[in-house]
Amino acid sequence: LWGFAPALRSLGHDLGFVPFVVGTCVVVFALTLVASRGEIGMGGLMNMMAPNGISLQLFGASGAFPVFYRGWWWTVLSAGWLHGSLLHILFNVLWIRQLAPAVAELYGPGRMVIVYTLAGAVGFTFTSVAGQYFGYLPIIGGARLSVGASAPIFGLLGALVYYGQRTGSRHVGQAGLQYALMMGLFG
Repeated sequence: LWGFAPALRSLGHDLGFVPFVVGTCVVVFALTLVASRGEIGMGGLMNMMAPNGISLQLFGASGAFPVFYRGWWWTVLSAGWLHGSLLHILFNVLWIRQLAPAVAELYGPGRMVIVYTLAGAVGFTFTSVAGQYFGYLPIIGGARLSVGASAPIFGLLGALVYYGQRTGSRHVGQAGLQYALMMGLFG
């Protein structure tokens, strides 16, 4: 590694990706609150400190409206860095800090970054398509506007479940399935 191995090792098993994601999500969340210009949601626990929809769109929220009506296809990559409320970012950051190091340990940091990024893009693409073409369906109807790191987090969970099945490690696979069920019910 041309003498960079000690410096890379100092970043940890995830090469600093987890602190980068957490820090970027927190900074972008604060910027969306500032861009909301006082129109911050404060009603109820799930809507506490929620940026308004305009600021989320300006920062790259995905969904049927930005992708299909505005043609902003790139939002399938940017929406995973945005969050809709204080509780939303808190839980997503906790899940990222819990799951990403485990996936990096099992697959390597490069593959963990690929899983995280691809899962986010695929998840937001699915949500956008579902919002456009199946918006009338109650459960899989997608969304006109979508943000959050849930799609990348489910990608990390999927990687853990796959690892458990591939290696025969029932503990890893079962833990991944339990996390997925818990997140699915909470979400």
